[in-house]
Amino acid sequence: MASSKRTFAHWLTDAIIRGFLSAMRCLPYETRITLSGKVMTNVIAPFTGNRRRIRENLALVMPELSATAREAIVREVPETMGRMLMEMYSANEFSARVATYPITGPGLAALKAAQAEGKGAMLVTGHFGNYLAVRAALLAQGIQVAGLYKKMSNPYFNDHYVAAMEDFGKPVFERGRRGMSGMIKHLRSGGFLGIVQDQRINDAPVMDFMGKPARTATSAAELALKFKLDLVPCYGVRQPDGTYVIQTEAPVPHSTAEEMTKALNDSLEALIRAYPGQWMWTHNRWRGAGNDTSEDRARSNS
Repeated sequence: MASSKRTFAHWLTDAIIRGFLSAMRCLPYETRITLSGKVMTNVIAPFTGNRRRIRENLALVMPELSATAREAIVREVPETMGRMLMEMYSANEFSARVATYPITGPGLAALKAAQAEGKGAMLVTGHFGNYLAVRAALLAQGIQVAGLYKKMSNPYFNDHYVAAMEDFGKPVFERGRRGMSGMIKHLRSGGFLGIVQDQRINDAPVMDFMGKPARTATSAAELALKFKLDLVPCYGVRQPDGTYVIQTEAPVPHSTAEEMTKALNDSLEALIRAYPGQWMWTHNRWRGAGNDTSEDRARSNS
């Protein structure tokens, strides 16, 4: 669990981040988005070791890639992350653009039907493209989607991170006990909730993801079953020109939490294989489920 203790190191790190974000926001919108992607690719990714983690994960689940294809993904992933970060901190301009982008698939009709019935729905996505594009697009359609977030370890950064999340729809709930009661009340009152599903949860069941075992939370499916809500996979898929298509899929049929979660994994996997550079390969997604590299084992034993 992230600590709420505030240290000088936290303050200094956040001051640097805030300075960067403020400087970028002085630039025209398209320039700041493009430049943020390049900074993440050419400066931050090499410094943080993210390139190594991307290569390790690709070698684990997509070993068939050629060296050329792999290195293209290694560069595209941090660019996607950098662009998403600046889009998040450019909420007004980004949301105005997203409101004009197409929403495809049968999920939108299901969400509108749920809204008309006053019962809300569960939306599930991944760290793919820009999941905030989904919330912005639906907000423009009159559907306000609450968010669920993981508290950041830096409390200074967490303050403005949460505020930025709220720009795409309120309320937002902290993952864990702290936010659970508010989230349950929101769902019971007919609210919509968006969950980013592809995080590793240490005590979660082990399920297949991209052909390898990965600890995968079944909470989204469990909530959908408990409150009799549609479970709708939704994604913001970036296009070559920097715009987005908001892809909504048919609700996952209700069965068991495990079977429904498997359907969510399969849905996201299909998009990752189609657009591998748009997924956040920097996660330790498969760690702790029998796939650990020698580096992971050394770290866990230290």
